[in-house]
Amino acid sequence: MANLKDVSEKQFGIVVSEWNSSVTDSLFEGVLQTLISHGVKKEHICSVQVPGSFELSLGAQRMAKKDTIDAVICLGCVIQGETRHFDFICHAVANGLTEVSLKFQKPVVFGVLTTDTHQQALDRAGGKHGNKGDEAAITAIKMLFDQ
Repeated sequence: MANLKDVSEKQFGIVVSEWNSSVTDSLFEGVLQTLISHGVKKEHICSVQVPGSFELSLGAQRMAKKDTIDAVICLGCVIQGETRHFDFICHAVANGLTEVSLKFQKPVVFGVLTTDTHQQALDRAGGKHGNKGDEAAITAIKMLFDQ
């Protein structure tokens, strides 16, 4: 892993979807542990929950508009079903989070799993494929300095 800069004075907002909480709770723990292990103070981490992944964009916007927040990490899980709902939600969330990042000129990290099955999501939230929450935290840290 590349040398990361000192983030001890940086503040992070985490927005977590309540939907598929068995997955998003694990992603959140991955983010939290990774931020702390890289020197972020617990009191510099603020988190909020939103009902589902679709609501991550508004949650991210509310978090990003705070002057004290340096980066926002959004965590969700959308699992493919029998309808096109999956496509609409994924597209809306990706676009929404991009817009928030550009509007506030802050890193807004897309930590949303988009899987075919619940098992695939679990495998990426602390299972055999690691915890994508870890990767989201590292991305947020890197984006604070890679400018």
